[in-house]
Amino acid sequence: MNILAINPGGMSTKVAVFHNDKAIFSQTINHPTQELTAYSCIAEQKEYRKKAIMNALKAQGLQLSNIDEFVGRGGMVRNLEGGIYRINEAYLHDAAIGLNGQHASNLGGILAHELAQESQAGKIAYTVDPVMVDEYEDIARLSGMADISRVRSFHALNHKAVAGRYAREKGKPLSELNLIVAHLGSGISVGAHKMGRIVDVNSALGGDGPMSPERAGGVPPLALIDMCFSGQYSRQEVYTKLIGEGGVYSYLGTKDMLEVEHRVEGGDTKATLVMESMAYQVAKEIGACAVVLNGDVDAVILTGSIARSHLLTGWISQRIRFISSEIVLYPGEEEMDALVVGVLDGLSGRRPILNY
Repeated sequence: MNILAINPGGMSTKVAVFHNDKAIFSQTINHPTQELTAYSCIAEQKEYRKKAIMNALKAQGLQLSNIDEFVGRGGMVRNLEGGIYRINEAYLHDAAIGLNGQHASNLGGILAHELAQESQAGKIAYTVDPVMVDEYEDIARLSGMADISRVRSFHALNHKAVAGRYAREKGKPLSELNLIVAHLGSGISVGAHKMGRIVDVNSALGGDGPMSPERAGGVPPLALIDMCFSGQYSRQEVYTKLIGEGGVYSYLGTKDMLEVEHRVEGGDTKATLVMESMAYQVAKEIGACAVVLNGDVDAVILTGSIARSHLLTGWISQRIRFISSEIVLYPGEEEMDALVVGVLDGLSGRRPILNY
């Protein structure tokens, strides 16, 4: 069968068509900043991104009638167990309003559903391991304030995908492994995987964990409170300082980690300090996950786009070798494959298809 996979990101939309589990077409459609800023919210970008997807398919001579199944990356909907979900009206509602926040991934399931409907009335679309996967143990939910619970919005799809890949390569059931997965991208999430369940993870969009190329991560809360009530910044300006213009960008004025690495190699001491500090914070988060797993860690997996940086992963690895002798690099992300494999697993009965 032919499966269309859709993965919207902040500045791009990834689209691919697979014949069974083999990609026959894959493209990252980049969206210029000036075009996205014409829309006041993520939901308003739906038709714009749909048109871009249809143009990409048309350029390859593909029609919706050529597609048998549709799957989209899951967004910031309600908290869910990891798994394969049918897109239904409840999901569409929660994704459209951004029940747990605004992120481009909210459009993934919506676009998959609408294209499935346009392909053939009544066709079902799916999502796999949305960003709001919640497999926390109860002890991990407490924040220290009774009226605020720890939130999780992270790269669940790629976390699950690379953990499964490691288990397959080792020939072991995932249910017998304790892993720490660090997804290193524009946002950074580090999770403790306890026998197949992600029992604790920092919220890459919720404001905690390591700083990343564009996100501040956990900052001193009292100083942040003072900033919020200083009268100098609006709510949106503070939010942007935390997510979008935080992290590496706030220090160096760029989110391009390749550029930062070139600066480091050229002897830029400030760039070196910032990049090494990000590695330091990631290593600290990995150490925290090791505590969650009581020090019983089979492997640490470094993944995501900036796991391609040997400089960054080298600095991280130096600090965490005492946690596990097995440090594995899976640079990039496997989200498109994971979406499709999820659908195939569900349709074949290898994994259950769940109702949202």
